[in-house]
Amino acid sequence: MPRRLYYCDQHPIPLPPGHKFPTEKYAMLRGMLEAERSFELRPAPPAEVAQLELAHDQQYVRAILHGDVDPRVMRRIGFPWSEALVRRTLASVGGTVVASRDAMASGFGGNLAGGTHHAFRGEGSGFCVFNDLAVAILTLRRAGLAARAAVIDLDVHQGDGTAAIFESDPSVLTISIHGENNFPFRKQRSRIDVGLKDGTGDDEYIDHVRCILPMVLAFQPQVIFYQAGVDGLASDRLGRLALTHHGLGRRDRLVLEAARVHRVPLVVTLGGGYGDPIEATAEAHANTFRIAAQIYD
Repeated sequence: MPRRLYYCDQHPIPLPPGHKFPTEKYAMLRGMLEAERSFELRPAPPAEVAQLELAHDQQYVRAILHGDVDPRVMRRIGFPWSEALVRRTLASVGGTVVASRDAMASGFGGNLAGGTHHAFRGEGSGFCVFNDLAVAILTLRRAGLAARAAVIDLDVHQGDGTAAIFESDPSVLTISIHGENNFPFRKQRSRIDVGLKDGTGDDEYIDHVRCILPMVLAFQPQVIFYQAGVDGLASDRLGRLALTHHGLGRRDRLVLEAARVHRVPLVVTLGGGYGDPIEATAEAHANTFRIAAQIYD
């Protein structure tokens, strides 16, 4: 049976004209992967309130769910509040939760959304309402499925929310390789942070990825969450790095093969990508899962 991936593009977010968030890439990506039939694609179930409250303050969760949100909070997130946004957000988080259970059962799980690493315990930021990575890690822990987790965050923007949530938690290793001069401009402290200069290319980037993987394996995680953002592409509007599709493919293969060879369950989340044209971003995301299909088959 093909391995499963979860999607939430059936819940469109109503956004004003010219908004930076690339809503169209999600359905575009699903269409690419459906045509190739390497995965079984399923709609993501909504996350449960109790799961959200493992990682987030109850007051914040309830405010988002019921629309009782200070407008300043929504401005920081970057979306206008709507019931459609709530449905989409719950599905995005729920997709990572069920993908993490798939990973514990079969070795691999994937979500065609998620990677919302800018959400903090009591507030959202940077197009991230709830932190699906933190919710999934703490849900697995509560279920007794994984006590130790590692987050390999290779989005071009630092995983500040994830770093802050787990800053005092020694059982979660947070690693972020990101653009030093890019958003967020006030960085948090991951366990391991690698800040890159604008214009960093494939070879230097791959060297950093090679360096952090032994640290991940030495931590002996029972599950790895891979935030596989593709906004490091040279064509990305918000990236500032100079990576190619080939370089991103090398990156993905290194991470996926390390997890597979060492038999550590792996969860892949989508993360950022804001290319122009957006088709290049969708193709880069699809390549991540194409490589996963090769390695895990």
